[in-house]
Amino acid sequence: MPNYQFLYLFVFLVVSILIYFISKTIISKIFKKISVNTKTNFDDLLIKNNIPSYISFLFPLLFLYSLIPFFSDKYPSILDGFSKLIEVLVVLFLIFIVRSLLYTIRDYSKSSILFKNKPVDSYVQVFLILIWFIGFILIMSLITGKNVTTFLTTIGAFSAIILLIFKDTILGFVASIQITINDTVRIGDWITMESSGADGDVISISLTSVKVQNFDKTITTIPTYKLISDSFINWRGMSDSDGRRIKRSLLIKPSSIRFLKDKELVELSGIDRISEYIKDRQKEIESYNNSKKIEKRLLINGRNITNIGLFRRYTETYLEQHPMVNKKMMIMCRQLRPTSQGVPLEVYVFSKDKDWKKYEHIMSDIFDHLLSSIKFFHLECFELSPNILLSNLDNQ
Repeated sequence: MPNYQFLYLFVFLVVSILIYFISKTIISKIFKKISVNTKTNFDDLLIKNNIPSYISFLFPLLFLYSLIPFFSDKYPSILDGFSKLIEVLVVLFLIFIVRSLLYTIRDYSKSSILFKNKPVDSYVQVFLILIWFIGFILIMSLITGKNVTTFLTTIGAFSAIILLIFKDTILGFVASIQITINDTVRIGDWITMESSGADGDVISISLTSVKVQNFDKTITTIPTYKLISDSFINWRGMSDSDGRRIKRSLLIKPSSIRFLKDKELVELSGIDRISEYIKDRQKEIESYNNSKKIEKRLLINGRNITNIGLFRRYTETYLEQHPMVNKKMMIMCRQLRPTSQGVPLEVYVFSKDKDWKKYEHIMSDIFDHLLSSIKFFHLECFELSPNILLSNLDNQ
């Protein structure tokens, strides 16, 4: 090749570099001007994801490609390889442009209320896989000079291997669609999945995995298809409801449960929350016992008021008057089946505040009061005897 031919080539390369910087400057200014004059942040995200830069690369490549016919008669073999290289680069930069556009759509959708909780990452990843697949076929077709259908036929023959390689991706894609349609999980949901050690907020849903930030700030990664095949708890229903459930029991010592004497009832009548109830209940019981002519020398005869029953009534009244208990939802104090550790007296209510810290404080305040009140009803909470503890240690 004569020296002036090399000089031409050098000049063309320099010109193409200048074309790149000029086109980049012009395109960047156009995008920045549009972003300043619009309220939406979509154009800002386009700039952030480098779309102006990728578009700018196409102009010098097209410039070089347009010069190939002028040299094709002298150096056909060299220019054939050079033209293929430019065609491959054009395909690659087109893929980069589409990828940046998809990333922009993803970022923009995350800022939208409508798509904020949707697994947009999964769909973006599917489209990226499809785009790279098409790009790979086109590049191979350009390099080898063979028809696209030839490669598609070859890939069809290896479909079983492809399915095996992309098994998790395919399962994740199907799972993402099912999750979206059934609204099983959203970004921001609190989920508990014991089999995977996850207990926290969902921070991302992608094609192959779901990331959960646990309450200890660790990150648990769960395969997306596991949210379809395995069981887990989604606490969104609690978050969306009017209250958060409090369900906890006091263990009452069975030997402390008994009938109350008249003198004790007079003393308990001084408690404001149940004074009226005691008076009404005493009249009802006295009327019944008199009508049946029941001998009352023994308290076991006829109808009587028990200390646990009266405490249960007091607990319900206290909960009904508590300012942080939701009055529109269930308020109940019930007795559960006796156990070897005592008789469980369960509180079943819903707190107005669902924030975890405030919820724990509300529950603690309720049981602080109940534990302090129980002695007024001549009841005792079950406590494991120190002798039993020592005996258990000796047996071990």
